Amino acid sequence: MTSWSVFAADEPRLADGIRLLLQQYGPGFGYLATVRADGGPRVHPVCPVVTDGGLFCFVVDSPKRRDLERDGRYALHSFPSEDSDDEAYVAGRAEPVTDPARVELVAAIGRAAPQVDWRLFEFSVDVAMLTRRDHGGPLSPDGDRPSVQVWLDPAAGRPGVSGLPDQRPSRRGRHGFDTRRTAA
Repeated sequence: MTSWSVFAADEPRLADGIRLLLQQYGPGFGYLATVRADGGPRVHPVCPVVTDGGLFCFVVDSPKRRDLERDGRYALHSFPSEDSDDEAYVAGRAEPVTDPARVELVAAIGRAAPQVDWRLFEFSVDVAMLTRRDHGGPLSPDGDRPSVQVWLDPAAGRPGVSGLPDQRPSRRGRHGFDTRRTAA
């Protein structure tokens, strides 16, 4: 599991693009997907807090909080922009933050109301993706495909798919994983 700060240090432009989309309306705003007890997806709007120290979310007492407490897997998607079809996506695991000083610091940054029954979670980053669509600009050589940047946590140890050719582009990050690929 990689923290937001480690991901952002490795791919600062990608992290900045994701942060801008999550915070395009001021405080963070996006959709959080969690895993229900029966294995199905659950999606709710949330206000993520992105700091230099991590990616966080205050979650009130709710089914989504129980999902995260039981099975920390999550996916976070930016709220649609009014100006473009750009989108950001981050997925990984959520862990409760128990250090009172850290909770207080993030609560001050995120302006979390102290009287509400919320719990702070930190989101690790296994996958980060930023999709940009150039409206009104010249078409790219391969048509009107969006530009998609993908970062995969090198510690996640994803096995390759046998029998399929490697179609990854030649651009590699410092740790040898893809930081840019075309949309399928």
